[in-house]
Amino acid sequence: MTTITTRMVEYPADNLTMIGHLSLPSGTGRRPAVLIGPEGVGLSDVERRRADALAELGYVALAFDLHGGRYLADPEEMLARCLPLLSDPDRMRGIGHAALDVLRAEPRADPDRTAAVGYGTGGAIALELGRDGVDLRAIGTVNALTTGRPGEAARIRCPVWAGVGSEDPIMPPAQRDAFAAEMEAAGVDWRLVVYGGAQHAFHHPSVDHTVRPGVGHHPRHAERAWRDVVALLAECLPVTD
Repeated sequence: MTTITTRMVEYPADNLTMIGHLSLPSGTGRRPAVLIGPEGVGLSDVERRRADALAELGYVALAFDLHGGRYLADPEEMLARCLPLLSDPDRMRGIGHAALDVLRAEPRADPDRTAAVGYGTGGAIALELGRDGVDLRAIGTVNALTTGRPGEAARIRCPVWAGVGSEDPIMPPAQRDAFAAEMEAAGVDWRLVVYGGAQHAFHHPSVDHTVRPGVGHHPRHAERAWRDVVALLAECLPVTD
C-alpha cells in the first residue's frame, strides 16, 4: 500500500468554520487534485476513506465539510439545513468554491488539473461548480441528479458522470429525465448510470441512526459506483507520473 499523508484543514464557508480532510499521495511533486463532497448528513469517515483511497492512486484529495464540523444524524435536522441550501445555488457555489480554493492552494495539487466528485448534497455542489463555469476536468455525482438555473449548464466545461439507484424515491424517473434533458440541451458530455434495485445513498454503508424511508446500502452497487468514479478520473484526470 502506498504511503499517504493526511491532515485536517480549517477554512471559512457559509458563515461557518469548515473542517475538511486532506489526503496527499507519496512523493513531492504536484499531482492532479480531486474535491470530494459528502451526503447531506455531512463529512464522515466514508468520505475520508475515499479521499485516502484516491491519494493511494496518486491524487491530492480534499473531502470537504458541509456543516462546520458537524455530522447531522437526525434526519429532520439534516433536512432543515440541506433543503434551503439545495434551493440556493449561490450558497452551494460558495461552499464549493471555498473548498476548491483550499485544494488548489495546496502545494502538492496541480491547480489546473482538478475534478469534483460528490454524493447527494455534495454532488449537487459539484454540479453547481460546473454550472458556474469552473475549470474542472470531470464532475462525478451519486444521488445528485439536481437541475440548475435555466441555461447555466452550458457553462459546464468537462464530462459529467452521474449514478443513481433505480429505487431512489428522492431521484425518481422524472428527476432523471429532467437532469438528462438539461445536460443534453447544454451540449454537455454526460453519462447516467442507473443501478438496478438500489435506493438513495446506496453507496453509503449502513448507519446506526435513523434514516428516511427509501435510503439503504447496496454493497454490490456501492463497489460498482466507486469503480465507475475511479474510471472517470482515470479517463479525464489521469495520474501520469
